[in-house]
Amino acid sequence: MSENGSEQTGGELIGGRYRLGERLGQGGMGVVRRATDELLGRPVAVKTLALDSGADPGGALREARVVAQIRHPHVIVVHDVVEHDGLPALVMELVDGGSLADRLAAGEVLTPREAARLGLDLLDALSAAHARDVLHRDVKPANVLLEKDTGRAVLTDFGIASLPGATTLSRTGVFIGTPEYTAPERMQGGDAGPASDLWSLGALLCAAATGTSPFRRDSIGAVLHAIVYEEIRPSERMGPLVPVVRGLLERDPDRRLGAAEARRMLAACAAGEPPPVSSYTPTARETVPSAAPGRSARTPGTTTAGDPGAGRRSGRAVPIVAAAVAVCVAVATVAVLRAVQGDPATGAPAAGPGSTSAASTPGRNAPATTPAPASAESDPEAYEYREVTDVRGFTVTVPYGARRSTDGERVIYTTGDGAVRVGIRIRPVPSGGAIGVMRASDASGPTDYPGYRDATVEETTHKGLPAARWEFGWNGFTPAEGARHTVDVCWEQDGTLYDLWASAPVPRAEEGRSALDTALDSFRTTGG
Repeated sequence: MSENGSEQTGGELIGGRYRLGERLGQGGMGVVRRATDELLGRPVAVKTLALDSGADPGGALREARVVAQIRHPHVIVVHDVVEHDGLPALVMELVDGGSLADRLAAGEVLTPREAARLGLDLLDALSAAHARDVLHRDVKPANVLLEKDTGRAVLTDFGIASLPGATTLSRTGVFIGTPEYTAPERMQGGDAGPASDLWSLGALLCAAATGTSPFRRDSIGAVLHAIVYEEIRPSERMGPLVPVVRGLLERDPDRRLGAAEARRMLAACAAGEPPPVSSYTPTARETVPSAAPGRSARTPGTTTAGDPGAGRRSGRAVPIVAAAVAVCVAVATVAVLRAVQGDPATGAPAAGPGSTSAASTPGRNAPATTPAPASAESDPEAYEYREVTDVRGFTVTVPYGARRSTDGERVIYTTGDGAVRVGIRIRPVPSGGAIGVMRASDASGPTDYPGYRDATVEETTHKGLPAARWEFGWNGFTPAEGARHTVDVCWEQDGTLYDLWASAPVPRAEEGRSALDTALDSFRTTGG
């Protein structure tokens, strides 16, 4: 073993000059090792293919040729291609430092200004590739190396890079890329251009500033659903990065933030300056990409960019082989199409795999009673309510027909018209307690909520327990969403902080308050 615990390879000499050393990393197709170029006396990195990986031997030569076209300080340099065990091996510059993925796995995240500087480096690297008509197609934290002495970011692994117009599936039926960092147009099998790499950069910036991808889910179907369908909202942790991330994660590639504007916005964030005025206008929140022209649906699901649901990381390649896998892909596709086009039986949007309906499995989210929806003669702004038992271990009363979604930390119930949202978050009581949480949220309000205004924070009680209440107005995340009013109440109980909030359009603020009061009065932990 080496001093850092890495496995030694025995000092094998390949290509007549490269002495292999310790293993630096390993992927599905092979390993990367530290090595010494004995002819020039310099350290290098050698990427060798695994004999049983099924990798195309021509892929290494292709990667070398692609990278050779792009001479840029933030793109990995390939020095040589030699033979190892009958397969080509790439000899590359050694970037002495781990990957961004390593840093995130260690529990470290970047500040918004650090993430902005990283984004500028990667944006320049991608622009250099795009100028040569090269798409990277796998921009993710594992493919970003961080040089420990200089902080230089280096984009690596162009193994699946392509020219624009390349198909999403390879000839062997293997998905190309990493699903949770893949743009929706590629997920839907459409044409991909430079804008697809910019989407991946937006997802990477979320991960850099918060610790994980905004689209991480437990299954490929759920990842697909989140990317193509669920509403995307910026995480409060990203601060001044929010505008540029929002623009990069625009689902319509023709309207997505371009490289020039992204560079201006990232440069301002890196310098600690206010974001410049952008020509980018977000797509209306209710509109999502459709598999059929002219079809759209309201979006009850929510993906908070940078605060995703928990789950295992999806792998780089997803083989589509055997009948069972084909069935899974078909089911996921049908779920997405239903989510986009709406449930034909009811005319309402379908919940889909990543956004479980509140009226799903009996005993889990099923209502204790099933009241009829409000009639046409009743107040159009009045809601009927029903009690649901959530899989997170609580029971609460929410508006009838509300759909359940989650971003990992919070459970959100959204009314069928998409207007009113009720959220629940449960966590250990942090330092400062309920009032400390609300005061901190208020302090970051101008950064987290566009047009933040008229805020009040007060210490109170809830059912005799220490509590705090935070109320404010803001502009909404998109012009189509419009001005909103939010009320948030959290309380401490047996070392746990329970946080319930409701958000509604300003003209319907009373509906939001009523929904929150109903949820607060009815909320109890399962069995409580």
